[in-house]
Amino acid sequence: MDAHPGQSRERVLTVPNVLSVLRLVLIVVFVYLLLVTHAYGWATAVLMISGASDWADGKIARLLDQYSRLGELLDPAVDRLYMVVVPVAMAIAGMIPWWIIAILLVRDGLLAATLPLLRSRGLTALPVTYIGKAATFALMSAFPLILLGQCRTDGVQWTDVVGALGWGFLIWGVYMYLWSFVLYVVQVTKVLRELPRVTG
Repeated sequence: MDAHPGQSRERVLTVPNVLSVLRLVLIVVFVYLLLVTHAYGWATAVLMISGASDWADGKIARLLDQYSRLGELLDPAVDRLYMVVVPVAMAIAGMIPWWIIAILLVRDGLLAATLPLLRSRGLTALPVTYIGKAATFALMSAFPLILLGQCRTDGVQWTDVVGALGWGFLIWGVYMYLWSFVLYVVQVTKVLRELPRVTG
């Protein structure tokens, strides 16, 4: 998020920050509903609410000019936590194979390993690519759909269709997640070649 003239970036109590904290609490609620009570319908609702609030906090920050340093750190941290906790919890529940979780975690681990290289060139991060955004969207769409597909009902098994759609999003998302990492490595390599090392 870019700085805006005249605004207090040290604010803590803002609507976007409250929404981010809410999403953080909902992670615990999701895990409880999924693994303890096996209330798949409610767990799906929690994921949908979390996704809606994630979209809303960015919109609200722009509309109400409620940017803050805390928000810049908290929002992506909660996003990353969701991308780890949700698939791991679903793997524990037997809904997603562990090899997919391994791909996602290894990719993120390798991504984090490049941060010291960027800092050595005076950068904190690289711009998010369209492929990366699309991958995140696909994965965040896949998890609730796969979960909803577990909500078996009598009669027409519409949940099978929903579950299949979720798997389509998941396969598409994993592919783009890996492709975005390849593009990221290319960017990092270019930075290391073209920018001098920061000293001091």
